[in-house]
Amino acid sequence: MSKLEKMEVTPEERELLEAVRSYNKSYPDGYPQLLWYAQELFDNLIKQPD
Repeated sequence: MSKLEKMEVTPEERELLEAVRSYNKSYPDGYPQLLWYAQELFDNLIKQPD
């Protein structure tokens, strides 16, 4: 997939992406709550069948 192509994401996937970005912006402090939140979102996404 090229950089110019757009991918559709679900609201849950978008929330995960935003959580990861927020965590990365918090570096080097790396707020543990942001990491926990992103991990929870990820876990919930992989447990649910499409």
